Amino acid sequence: MTEVFGLPLPVLAGQIMLGLVNGCFYAVLSLGLAVIFGLLRIVNFAHGAFFMAGAFGAWMLQRYAGLGYWAALLLVPVVVGGLGGVFERGLLRRLYGLDPIYGLLLTFGLVLVLEGGFRVAFGTSGQPYPVPASLQGVFNLGFMVLPIYRAWVILAALAACVLTWWLIERTSLGARLRAATEKPALTQSFGVNVPRLLTFTYAGGIALAAFTGVLAAPILHVNSGMGSNLVIIVFAIVVIGGMGSVFGSIVTALGIGVIEGLTKVFYSEASTTVIFVVMALVLLFRPRGLFGKEGSA
Repeated sequence: MTEVFGLPLPVLAGQIMLGLVNGCFYAVLSLGLAVIFGLLRIVNFAHGAFFMAGAFGAWMLQRYAGLGYWAALLLVPVVVGGLGGVFERGLLRRLYGLDPIYGLLLTFGLVLVLEGGFRVAFGTSGQPYPVPASLQGVFNLGFMVLPIYRAWVILAALAACVLTWWLIERTSLGARLRAATEKPALTQSFGVNVPRLLTFTYAGGIALAAFTGVLAAPILHVNSGMGSNLVIIVFAIVVIGGMGSVFGSIVTALGIGVIEGLTKVFYSEASTTVIFVVMALVLLFRPRGLFGKEGSA
């Protein structure tokens, strides 16, 4: 059997693939977080809770409404994103222009409410969510066996990242969003509904978190604490990539996922801390992040 660095190739490739799948989860989550911070200047600590709500939404649709995975993948991001929009219009917009700590505290309070509510309703044990029948099975690549569902996760996550980047960087909608956050009064004078755009931005970021939750539901047990386990890592990724940098968040998330997977092979004890070591090194030599712009927060 072929060996690389003293390890069988299937073992090494399997860990890289596992790291890439985790990196895809990190990428879509950090992308939503970067969009919200980059355009609204809000540190959205509730992002992990909305990820958890997305996974629970898929589970509840199946259990109580009989709707499967594909329906959940379409409906849950819309519903959870809509709830995020209501939260932004009712509470969060009152904090624009104030110290970011107020937004952080408000969204942290929302985390406590959401996680506590789901914990009371469904307990702390994980709820299983099956892989859809059309995505069951494996691809035999010769040097490794790749589950079809994990391949789908990679494709779906990358497609979501590319589509979001294109909307923000290459369309007139993205141009209006950037203008609305940088010069709201001037943008409003041109007839653009700035408050509606800001609500759309926040709801879109939350929808990305919910979409990731649906993707993760068949891989992770659906439970009230699943978002808390990821949100600190996602914040570190956004800092490394550059606060508010969409491209930086995507690239950094995929890289961190692979680094984390390889660390589990060679020194598993460090797999939970390697991302913070990377963050410390990046901040030491490039405080604004790998892809952050001059003067960025």
